[in-house]
Amino acid sequence: MRRRLLLLAACLLVAGCSGGDAGGGFTLGEDGIATVAKEDRALAPDLSGRTLHGERLSVRSYRGDVVVVNVWGSWCTPCREEAVHFQKVHEDLGARGVRFVGINVGDPRAGHARAFEEEFGVTYPSLHDPSSRLMLRFEKGTLSPQTIPSTLVLDRDGRIAARSLAALGERSLRSMIEPVLAER
Repeated sequence: MRRRLLLLAACLLVAGCSGGDAGGGFTLGEDGIATVAKEDRALAPDLSGRTLHGERLSVRSYRGDVVVVNVWGSWCTPCREEAVHFQKVHEDLGARGVRFVGINVGDPRAGHARAFEEEFGVTYPSLHDPSSRLMLRFEKGTLSPQTIPSTLVLDRDGRIAARSLAALGERSLRSMIEPVLAER
C-alpha cells in the first residue's frame, strides 16, 4: 500500500498542472475553462467520506446550491498559489448559495493537509482522499487523477457544468462560477 501511495504521489508530482483535451462533452473556452451545455450535463458521482477533520460529508447534501469542487494536495505548488483565491471567493459568494468543497489527494496523513488549510486560511471542508478513489468515480474524460489542481463547478442539480484542469486565479474562478450561479 505504501509503495502504491508513493508511486501515485510521484505520478502526481510529474503531472502537476498538466492539461488535456476537453473531452467528455466539454467545450473548451479561450480562457482554458471547459463548460457543458445545460442539457448535456452529467450528474457528478457520489462524493462523500470523511473530511480532514474527521467529519462525514456528502456533496449531495448541497443540492440546491452551486458547488465548487477543488482537487488539491498540500505538496502541490499551484494549489498553494490558488488557495487564497478560493478562500476569498468562498467568503464572497457563500451568501449567494455557492458552496466550496475540497478533495485532498496524495496526502497520506491528514495533518499535512490541515496545516495547509491553516497556513492559507481555508475554512471550507475538504474530503480526505489520499488514494484518489473519489477521483476514479468520475466518468472517463471528466477528471484525471494525474491533473492536480483541478476544479469543477456543479449546478444546483448536482450536474457538472464547468471544469478547469489548471490552477485558477480569482477572476478565472469567478468567471467559471457566475454563469452557473445565474441559471434558474
